[in-house]
Amino acid sequence: MSKVTMASFLNSLVNNDSRYLMCFQLFLERSSEHQCMKDFIHQQLPHILDSVGDGKSDLNVIGVGSGAGEIDLEMLSVLHQKHPGLMVDMEVVEPSSLQLHSYRDLVSKKPDLDYVTFTWNEMTSSEFEERWKLKRSTKKADFIHMIEMLYFVKDPGATISFFQSLLNKNGKLLIILASGESGWGKVCQSYKDQLCCTDIIQCVTTGDIKSILSTKGVNFHSYELPSQMDISECFIEGDEKGELLLDFLTQVQDFSKTASPELKDGVLDLLRHPDCSVQSNGKVIFNNTLEAIVIAQLN
Repeated sequence: MSKVTMASFLNSLVNNDSRYLMCFQLFLERSSEHQCMKDFIHQQLPHILDSVGDGKSDLNVIGVGSGAGEIDLEMLSVLHQKHPGLMVDMEVVEPSSLQLHSYRDLVSKKPDLDYVTFTWNEMTSSEFEERWKLKRSTKKADFIHMIEMLYFVKDPGATISFFQSLLNKNGKLLIILASGESGWGKVCQSYKDQLCCTDIIQCVTTGDIKSILSTKGVNFHSYELPSQMDISECFIEGDEKGELLLDFLTQVQDFSKTASPELKDGVLDLLRHPDCSVQSNGKVIFNNTLEAIVIAQLN
């Protein structure tokens, strides 16, 4: 059976919004992903956002694939600390109605966001791009962030180019994705053809993005965000949480039930391999390291 044919029998996790969120929530509980992002936001982002407010009375921000908003609000807080006198116009782009509802609920419970005006866009980044072009908008953004969302676009390079074109002078575009050197990067390298079962490119890492940017002559800075994840339950046959984690790691719905025995065994062997994980105190700790890429608009 060919790799392409094998992939066609697998159902992408993206197609099931409620199961995706269950998997994602468990992933966040088992990993240090949000903590490593918050460390970056509070230690590095203030310096990155130094100049975005120069000469401005307000700031335009676009969050692409903002999810439930927790990380967005961390970044808005840092932006406000750097530029306390400026109002912020925040465009939120998120296709999941469940996530967008959670984001709006989170905002409603935060009393200190009176400096932000939110515009809610329940749509994909490509739908947002199409609408923006139809409106022929000349509005520019001072800060655009794309956190863990380039897995879900057909052409990451084109998506980056479009949002980069929206940047104001001194504007910054922040991309955060799995590092090419992470365990997930290794899984992508080995099983991209089998696991990418939709027309959306899901197996993409910062290694791919840096290659795209270098080819286009785009200057960028990158920052490593070390992160780990306990995947021990993935190796317990029939464990419900292990199956959810496997779904998230492979981005395949019901992976352990629908993948061929050969693919399942191969993925599990790789997840446990020293290239991807370390064994510690009887647990399997997965290398979930992320990388942040920052593109600056200088003119």
